[in-house]
Amino acid sequence: MLSNNPFSLLTEIIPAIAMQSFIIAMVLLIIGGTIIQMIHHKNLTYFFNNAKKAKLAATKKLGFGEKASIVAKTTVVDIGTTSELGFGKRRLAHVLGMYGTILFWLSSAVLVFCYTGADKANSETWSMLWHLGAILTCLGGFWFWFFLRVDVSAEAHPWYRIIKADLFVLALLACATFGLLWSFTQFNDQKSLSFLFFILFVASNLILFGGVYWSKFAHMFYKPGAAIQKNLAEADGSRDNLPPPADAPEQFGLGIKREEPKHY
Repeated sequence: MLSNNPFSLLTEIIPAIAMQSFIIAMVLLIIGGTIIQMIHHKNLTYFFNNAKKAKLAATKKLGFGEKASIVAKTTVVDIGTTSELGFGKRRLAHVLGMYGTILFWLSSAVLVFCYTGADKANSETWSMLWHLGAILTCLGGFWFWFFLRVDVSAEAHPWYRIIKADLFVLALLACATFGLLWSFTQFNDQKSLSFLFFILFVASNLILFGGVYWSKFAHMFYKPGAAIQKNLAEADGSRDNLPPPADAPEQFGLGIKREEPKHY
């Protein structure tokens, strides 16, 4: 099953151009939803105004090489490994989900555009990467959903409590889960179930990419920008208009020893 390209067999009822058009439409939904959210919430205005304030408050002028080094280090360390979560289960779950999702989306596009069609050969490597990405997404996502969410692990809310902010993670998990089930039933020639899971797979993608404006999807673009701006502000001395750290030792009292931090 892992080496099976589920999109290839789908061409018996849906032409490859229709699948390619669907992926392009999903990309346009991401761009459109993100832009509309930025305009409505004025996120871009905030970042520009904050950057202007930081420039005026800077005590050191950074050269191009220094800025490039900070951006590269932030991308690799802070963004690439979600270092703000510290070492622990939450960070591991986020890394699994993040790289699983990237692999799942990338391999989906490669399979549909390069290996799906009447005259296209199958790629076992990309098919296995598609399944691996979906599995990693489910592993990190369900681990986070059932055990690591703040309102579940710290605030005693039940795992099945759903709010609008959960739209992104639930739609993403639905995509990966229904994708795996669709591939499994298709491989085992269970046509009725395969068609059902395919419809659910398409529907979950529409909810995921069509709901960018209402979900936390766009945060994937905001957080890297915020992390880069923060590190640049620390390097040029502006520190986002915050005071420098005190020389006095940190005093938290004995209560800090009662429970290990969970890096929320």
